[in-house]
Amino acid sequence: MIFLTGLVAACQESVTRNEGARILAVGDSLMAWNSAWGSSIPHVMEDVLGEAVVDRSVRGAWMTVRDPNNTKGGINIPNQYVAGDWDWVVVNGGGNDLLFGCGCGRCSGMLDRMISKDGMSGQIPTFARRVRDDGARVLFTGYLRSPGLLTPIEHCKSAGDELEARLIKLASQEDGVIFVSNKDVVPSGGITYFSPDLIHPSRKSSRIIGRKLASVITQFDNR
Repeated sequence: MIFLTGLVAACQESVTRNEGARILAVGDSLMAWNSAWGSSIPHVMEDVLGEAVVDRSVRGAWMTVRDPNNTKGGINIPNQYVAGDWDWVVVNGGGNDLLFGCGCGRCSGMLDRMISKDGMSGQIPTFARRVRDDGARVLFTGYLRSPGLLTPIEHCKSAGDELEARLIKLASQEDGVIFVSNKDVVPSGGITYFSPDLIHPSRKSSRIIGRKLASVITQFDNR
């Protein structure tokens, strides 16, 4: 386990090797998927924006951490963050917490731990405020939906929808936090929008999401 954790951490991009970059990406496999082909969401953002995006996302990462006051060590999403001269921190996460933490069933406790019903307390708002205090905007993005398809995580839809609703409330109340939904990316029966496991995004979906996020950054930068 120690070896595997070290191996995964070694796959993260180093901040020190990317001095001058102003965009950081953290998250789970939604963000990291397709990186082997150079077509992950952060790769697409780099191509569209024409600038470096430091990608520290890790497959299998959880949003929650045992000790919210410990901001260093581990691969969970808040601990992927490294303080720096960022203008933007792009974030996704929470799916693994719901799937493995409560089986996407009785998840009220896990949801509340991540983010309260009103969107203003929990580990996600705490993390977002830490990023904001460092001077960066937070661009949070949600998960794909699978209309007309039977996927291995279809039972997670209700919990995932509730997480997204709470994130929308956070973004509506917290200055400098933006939420971008991906619920409309996949058309009904759109199996080609998923990898063969019917869980993770295909390269097509990563391109769509990456372009959406890049567009939001451009819009805010031009204001």
